[in-house]
Amino acid sequence: MVDRQKDSDNIVTVARRGAISPWFIMVDYGVKALNFDTTSLENMVIKVGIVGGTGYTGVELLRILAVHPEVSVSCITSRSESGMPVADMYPNLRGHYDLAFSEPDPSVLAACDLVFFATPHGVAMRMVPEMLAAGVRVVDLSADFRLKDLDVWANWYGMAHESPEWAEKAVYGLPEVVRDEIRSAQLVANPGCYPTAVQLGFLPLLEQGLVDPARLIADAKSGASGAGRQGKIGMLHGEVGESFKAYGASGHRHLPEIRQGLSGAAGGDVGVTFVPHLIPMVRGIEATLYAELKDPADFGRLQGLFEQRFENEPFVDVMPFGSHPETRSVRGANQCRMALHRQEQSNIVIVSSVIDNLVKGAAGQAVQNMNIMFGLAETMGLEAPALLP
Repeated sequence: MVDRQKDSDNIVTVARRGAISPWFIMVDYGVKALNFDTTSLENMVIKVGIVGGTGYTGVELLRILAVHPEVSVSCITSRSESGMPVADMYPNLRGHYDLAFSEPDPSVLAACDLVFFATPHGVAMRMVPEMLAAGVRVVDLSADFRLKDLDVWANWYGMAHESPEWAEKAVYGLPEVVRDEIRSAQLVANPGCYPTAVQLGFLPLLEQGLVDPARLIADAKSGASGAGRQGKIGMLHGEVGESFKAYGASGHRHLPEIRQGLSGAAGGDVGVTFVPHLIPMVRGIEATLYAELKDPADFGRLQGLFEQRFENEPFVDVMPFGSHPETRSVRGANQCRMALHRQEQSNIVIVSSVIDNLVKGAAGQAVQNMNIMFGLAETMGLEAPALLP
C-alpha cells in the first residue's frame, strides 16, 4: 500500500532541495503520479542557514534576504559572537530579525534547505561535505571550491584541500556563463568580487575570439570592505583615507580564479596581468580592462556584440559606447555596468566594468544563484535599484 500523504510530504522536501518537478517522483515501485495539495509547493518557503554571519558578506546576505519573499533565515552562526542578537551587532536589521548568533550545529544546519557559507577560506571545505551528505544544498562564498586545480589552490591559500571530491563536483556560479549547471547543482562556488567584474567585461571578446588571449590586462580598484571586517592597521581610516595604492601586484589570489574563468571563455590558455588597488571608499569595484583586437576593423561591431551577449541578463547593463560607469551607480545593487572605449585608431579595446563588491561581487550573486537553484525568478529579492547619492 502506498502512503500518498507521506510521499507528498517527501516530494515537498525533495522538490525544495532539488528543484524537481512537483508532479512526478522516482520511487522504488516506479514513476507514480501522486495527488496532493500543490499549494504546499506554491507557498513553499526556503529554509536558509548562514555560517559565518558577522562579516560584511554575512550582513549583506541578511540585508538582502530580509525582504526575499520566499526565504526564511532559520540560523546564523558565529563562534565568537554566539548568543549576541543579530540586531545588536547590525542595528540596520532591527525589526527584521529576532535571531541571535549561535555556534555552528551540524544537526541544525542539516535541517535547512540551503546553507550559505560566508566563512574564511578553509572552513567550508571541512564542513560542507556533511551538509551535502544530508541533502542540503550549499552556496559557498569563500574560495574553497572555486579552483579546479587543487595544487594551485594549495599554493595560494597555504593549505592542502580537504575535500577534493566536492571541489571537482562544485559548479562555479557565474550565472551569465553556467546558468543551466547552477539549476541542478548541489554545491555552488560563488565567484570572487574581482573575478566577477573582470570576467564579465572580457567575456564577449574571448567567446568570439576577437582579441589576443595572451595579452589581457585587468587594472582593478576596490573599496576597503573588500578586505573584510577584521581589525587591521592597514585598513584604519587614518591609513586608508586620502591615499591610493596598488597591492598584490606581484600576484594576488584572485589571479588563478580569473585565469581559470577566462581560459574557459577563450577555449584555451590565456595570459592575464591583474593588479588590484585599494581606494578610500567603503564599497565598490571598478575594473579597467585592456585587450588587443586581432582585427581593428572589428571595433565597429563591438558595441552590438556586447549588447547582444547580455541582452537577456537581468544584472548586466551595457552602457552606450564611451560612457564611464561609476561605482556609486551600482552601490547596494546586484548589477554590473560596463562600457567600451577606444583611443584614436588604437587596436586596444578598453572595457570599464563596475560592481558592488558586496552584492554582485558576493552576497547578491549568492542569492541570485540560490534563486536559480530553486527555480525561482532570478531577480527575486534583488530588484532594488542602487543607492544614490
